[in-house]
Amino acid sequence: MVQPETLQKYSLFGGLLKEQIETIMPLMQLEKYGPNETIIAEGKPNDKIHFLIEGQVAVSKKDIPLSRFGEGEVFGEMEVLDVMPAVASIKSISPVTLMSVSNKGLREIYKIDVKTFSLIIMNLARDLSRRLRKMDEKLASTTPT
Repeated sequence: MVQPETLQKYSLFGGLLKEQIETIMPLMQLEKYGPNETIIAEGKPNDKIHFLIEGQVAVSKKDIPLSRFGEGEVFGEMEVLDVMPAVASIKSISPVTLMSVSNKGLREIYKIDVKTFSLIIMNLARDLSRRLRKMDEKLASTTPT
C-alpha cells in the first residue's frame, strides 16, 4: 500500500498535507502492469489521471516514440481535462505501479474538499506547463534557423 508521506514528495501532491492525502486516497486506485502492457490506447477514451509510483512507461503516437515517463510523473491528464480520446498510447516498459484517479473521483474530491481539489488542479497545471516548456525547448533546438 502506498503511504500518504510517499505521495507528498511528488509534484502532483505538492502542498497537500498528510491528512488531505489520506482523505482522497480512498478515491484513488492502485494499478499494476507488467512489461509491454498498454495502459492507455491512442484514440480510445481515458477518464483517469495516472501517477507513476514505480517503473517507466513509453509514450507513442502512431507507433512513433515520443517520450518516456518515470517515477513521480503524471499522464492521462489531457483526456480528463478536455474529455477527448487519448492523443497518444502509453505502454509499460518495465513492471509499473501507479495510482490513478478518475474523472468521477476528481468530482468527489471537489465535493469533499475544494482546497485539496484546487491544489491538485494547480499542481497539474504546473506539470503540464513544465512539459510544454520542455517540448518547446526540444522543438526549438531541432528547428533550423
